[in-house]
Amino acid sequence: MTARIIDGKALSKTLREGFKSRVSALLAQGVQPGLAVILVGENPASKVYVGNKVKACEEVGLRSFHLGLAADATEAEVLATIARLNEDPLVHGILVQLPLPPHIEPRHVLEAISVNKDVDGFHLYNVGGLVVGNTIFPPCTPYGVQLLLDTTGTDVAGKNVVVVGASNIVGKPMALMLLQREATVTICHARTRDLAQHTILADILIVAAGKPGLIVPQMVKQGAIVIDVGINRLADGRIVGDVDFAGVRDKASWITPVPGGVGPMTVTMLIENTLRSAERARHLRASDDYQDWEAPKRPPETD
Repeated sequence: MTARIIDGKALSKTLREGFKSRVSALLAQGVQPGLAVILVGENPASKVYVGNKVKACEEVGLRSFHLGLAADATEAEVLATIARLNEDPLVHGILVQLPLPPHIEPRHVLEAISVNKDVDGFHLYNVGGLVVGNTIFPPCTPYGVQLLLDTTGTDVAGKNVVVVGASNIVGKPMALMLLQREATVTICHARTRDLAQHTILADILIVAAGKPGLIVPQMVKQGAIVIDVGINRLADGRIVGDVDFAGVRDKASWITPVPGGVGPMTVTMLIENTLRSAERARHLRASDDYQDWEAPKRPPETD
């Protein structure tokens, strides 16, 4: 058996072509969807990611706002920038590029973004909404993975799904989204004993651990679907995933490549969420009782 490739680049291209008609419909109503991206510091990888997001916005007709802050910008300055963007009607989505400098608390920053503009899906209320299946904006990478799985024609209900990696960005929300589809989900992490004991049982294996070559063929069930979320740069400059692609491809039924699998979908779902935000705002503003819903503020922490 040689696994069929789940082509994230091709799916992403198809979806972005479809976005253009939605942008045109909004433009006809006097609305141009806008995404604001905040970058604090000069992290080279972050600058590349931000550039890719800005370029993707331009390709489908979104307005992009790139706000660069110095690496020594205070947390208060970052929060003030977010507060201004929260009130800007031209901005429908706000993204703060992670990681942030160590003197800035990511939780404070992410929770400051209006839940109505949290197109990354990281706000406490969007994450919490995943538990009941009613989030406003699903987190982009798990959302992209879900659509990639759909292209295989697989009904995940009742399937054994193993998610390797328990991050707040991928692993945990991915598990919650699959639970909503009635999959049987196991989450593995750095403290999991005998990882292979779990992965070998997976009908669908999703790996987001950030460790190149972690998953080898003997850890994979014959005919499994393998989704590799990992992106790792080796010493020789090659980009590889967390899965031994060449070896595992001979056991899996479907597999994502790295690069060209999950990566393109993350940016595409960011655009989708921004479009959804603009459409949602336009629809709500058309009703007489329009009022932006805001999550209640968390009470100040005490010592």
